[in-house]
Amino acid sequence: MSAPTTGQAPGSVFEFHVLGPLKVLKDGAELPMSANRELAILACLLLNANRVMSVERLVEAVWAGSAPSSAWRQIAICVSRLRRRLGAGVIETSSPGYLLRAPADSIDWLRFSAMVTRAREQAAHDQEGAVALLREALALWSGTPFEDLRGLRYDVARMAECRLEALETCLELEIGLGRHHQVIPELLALVAESPFRERVRAQLMLAQYRAGRRAEALRTYQETRRFLLEQIGLEPGPALRRLHEQILRDEAVLMRSPTSRPAPPALVVPCQLPPQVLPFVGRAAELAGLDTALRPDPETATPGAMVLSGAPGVGKTTLALRWAHARIDWFPDGQLFADLDGIEPHAVLDRFLRALGEQDLPADHAEKLALYRSRTARRRMLVVLDNARDGDEVASLLPGGPGCRVVVTSADPLDELVARQGAHRAFLAPLEEDAARELADMLVGAAGPALGPQAVTDLVATSCGNPLSLRLGAARLRSRVAHA
Repeated sequence: MSAPTTGQAPGSVFEFHVLGPLKVLKDGAELPMSANRELAILACLLLNANRVMSVERLVEAVWAGSAPSSAWRQIAICVSRLRRRLGAGVIETSSPGYLLRAPADSIDWLRFSAMVTRAREQAAHDQEGAVALLREALALWSGTPFEDLRGLRYDVARMAECRLEALETCLELEIGLGRHHQVIPELLALVAESPFRERVRAQLMLAQYRAGRRAEALRTYQETRRFLLEQIGLEPGPALRRLHEQILRDEAVLMRSPTSRPAPPALVVPCQLPPQVLPFVGRAAELAGLDTALRPDPETATPGAMVLSGAPGVGKTTLALRWAHARIDWFPDGQLFADLDGIEPHAVLDRFLRALGEQDLPADHAEKLALYRSRTARRRMLVVLDNARDGDEVASLLPGGPGCRVVVTSADPLDELVARQGAHRAFLAPLEEDAARELADMLVGAAGPALGPQAVTDLVATSCGNPLSLRLGAARLRSRVAHA
């Protein structure tokens, strides 16, 4: 375990354990943490350390959708108790909520994530070292996190998925290093723990085959096929079926060493942003707000999302594209864009995966989502989701990497997304009169003298600051002049 690191409270050394029962050690002594509400708030702040968490998100973490009217006041009381217990300077008030300051190496979840990332990068040139690093990371787990905290069930699911992916990667590397005999017992236990994960079953089949237990490998496939048909009525996926056929034919490729594998494909950098809507005026405060919320932080890599909410035609997409083009250098690994109006999220997910260079897409939606988050895990990317209808469809398209940023436009305020994902939000108002007049003059252009000043004044008045109404009205005015 890494050495504990000095926290923000002067003279105090903290260790925070969340990969199992939540424990806080201050100067080597465990602090009593018994109240469920305080545990939920502390857990939520720790999982998002050094990042502002809104009071709305903390309310959701504590009450899981059934909050009383006094929830905000009770959150403040609980935070005050936590401050007394932890000491000054650890939890700060920062609009619209609170922020827990802690070095990454003082929180086992952040240490785990950093070690897994390093191991995956190291695997390309040092598989032995990568396995050792993954085993060290996995040893940090001591149980199931937050078992009694319903408001954190999505966080628990995300953490469990990260653990399973790290373990699968470790086992795959160990099989490649010739340790197939050693990993078979662990793979058998993992199949029992996660019976729907076909990757684990494929690893077990390959390990059994390389260990000279061909009949057992074939039996594992038959058991898998029977289980999937009985539980969900589906045949195994194409990767598992292909492995079964290779085992039946005793193909030599099953015994090849990792060094003989083809090089991974070159990184594909998608650039999907549509052109900006021009001319553009005003919105300086909103652009500055996007900068503040989504600016990459080299010291604290955390994901970020901004919801731009407002009435139809108020300029949400125009603002999002203006900012995205202006900050394109912040996202050197690509920019993805999707208009969600009238299209299902699973179709958008397919498009995103193909844009990222994937050709052979899995049939299962959960596998696609895991693949998407894996492909974005170590990228600095921007994802713009336009015309979102609800938070669920947005949540299913969020990338996996701490270097990724997301801009969502929606006529709906997307309260649930803000609460569950800690997204920032800005409500877009119509343009001020001066900005509306400037935009109208620019849109009317050379037709202005022929129309006269009153026409533009009337256009500004009737549009009520709605940019789309201004653009449509200006187009009609120019058309009238052209046909006069």
